[in-house]
Parts: sequence; C-alpha cells; structure tokens
Amino acid sequence: MTPKKPPLLISLLAPALKWISKSNVAIYRATNGRIAGHELGLPLCLLTTTGRKSGLLRTTPLIFMSDGARVVLVASQGGLPKHPMWFLNLRTNPEVHVQIRAQKHPMRAHVADDAQRAELWPRLIAHNPRWARYQSWTDRVIPVVICEPV
Repeated sequence: MTPKKPPLLISLLAPALKWISKSNVAIYRATNGRIAGHELGLPLCLLTTTGRKSGLLRTTPLIFMSDGARVVLVASQGGLPKHPMWFLNLRTNPEVHVQIRAQKHPMRAHVADDAQRAELWPRLIAHNPRWARYQSWTDRVIPVVICEPV
C-alpha cells in the first residue's frame, strides 16, 4: 500500500534539494545539458521564471515531456503538500524560458485545464511513473503545465 503522504525523508531533504538544484543548473548551463541533463534516465530542461515577489529570474531543472513543439511539466514537488515556487511564479507571469540541451526557447506557460490534464496524465505517468506515486501522497491535484512557443 502506498502511503498517503511523502516519506519523512523527502520532507527532510527538501531544503538540501534547493542547493542541489542550484548546482545542477550551473552544471547544465556549463555543459549544455551533456552533464546534469538527465535524472534517473529522464530528460531535464531548465525552466526560467520571473519571481512573483522579487521580479528576479529563477531557474529550476525539471523533468519534462515533449509534446510536439510544446514542453509539458509536472508541478509535483515530490508529493509535498504545497506547490513548487516555480509553479507559483509562472502563474503570476506566464512568460518563461525553457532550455533543452543547448536550445533556449521563449515560451508562454499555462496550467492544463481538466480536459488537457486528463489527456496528458496517462502519457506523463508512462513517461515518469513516480508522478503517480507523488499524486497518491498529496491531497492537492498536481498541476500539469504546458509551455508553448511564442
């Protein structure tokens, strides 16, 4: 049986993940994703948002799924009860940049509506089964974000 909440270890590691994320961004940028461009065999992109309070650019490495020219992201936060900061930022300012390997793309992000999420979720779970586990750990509906080229 899957626990209803994330294991304590995930909650305790959350602060360390911020430092790991910053290191990952630096390595990804320096190598155009040749190093730090995958997590457990899944491709990573760099998502750059504008901080909703600070106005500063914030970059986060994320597992993504390509859908034609669109980039699909999952705001899972490892099944924690709160949405990730990058998600809150793009809800306020949907103009984002996505870097995949050496390619940088200006994009506009939006949260998938119920029909879009229902269509994408099975494909996302096939792409990364951990997202289903994370969804089982939280009461919030994990948002799916669609980034489209501008």
